[in-house]
Amino acid sequence: MYPLARSAVVLAACTGLLTTAFSPADAAPAVPEQDQAVEQDHAMGSQIRKHEGGAGLRVKPKSDPSVLETVAGVDVSGYQANVDWAAYWNQGKRFAYVKATESTNYVNPYFEQQYDGSYNIGMIRGAYHFALPDRSSGAAQADYFIAHGGGWSRDGRTLPGALDAEYNPYGSTCYGLTKAAMTNWMLDFSDTYRARTGVFPVIYTSTSWWNQCVNAGFSTTNPLWVARYASVVGALPYDWDDYTIWQYSSSPVDQNQFNGAYDRLVALANG
Repeated sequence: MYPLARSAVVLAACTGLLTTAFSPADAAPAVPEQDQAVEQDHAMGSQIRKHEGGAGLRVKPKSDPSVLETVAGVDVSGYQANVDWAAYWNQGKRFAYVKATESTNYVNPYFEQQYDGSYNIGMIRGAYHFALPDRSSGAAQADYFIAHGGGWSRDGRTLPGALDAEYNPYGSTCYGLTKAAMTNWMLDFSDTYRARTGVFPVIYTSTSWWNQCVNAGFSTTNPLWVARYASVVGALPYDWDDYTIWQYSSSPVDQNQFNGAYDRLVALANG
């Protein structure tokens, strides 16, 4: 487990005259709506890899003596398009998170194939939302997420929705928010999700980003999904003492390890 500026060619439609400043090769071609949507997609961890490194990194997690068992999983977004879930199942992946939404104006066009496909192959699946905290309130983005696939049901196969909180793709690291304001935004999203679904969302982040941008702990309410592209998890964000999921690699797709045995993964799915 984005609005990009496009150059525009202005046509003199009223006069029917086409200026010679632009040849047919210069004119931007019409882009199907679905292709535009995929271009707006920020994949989980894309900004963490940009700022902290680890793009394309292949690592094998070291065994943690405090962890007796783990479960392997992946996360995907629109970039993966239609996913061959049977192939991942045969690799031993048993859970998947699928990007559903970003801000309040993007829905993954491949969400249904990815979300239902992982479920149908036998995986425990969940949805995630890429947060843009400077665009709208936490409550508004939680509502949008739930309305477009990010809900939860106690069926033992659906994980709580995940809030993807990472570096700003468009500007300042913390989206121009103070630590207090960012903390309030996170609480607004988390509390709204909890009120509407009955469970707190998983929070996906990196230690570096979280410690720069948030000044309160969520460890008593929200499971932690930590991104660290290395062979060990390392220091965790304030003030989590343990993690639930570790995203340890981005190659060839985002690789994740659930911190516990399969029955604990089912327990998470059951809230």
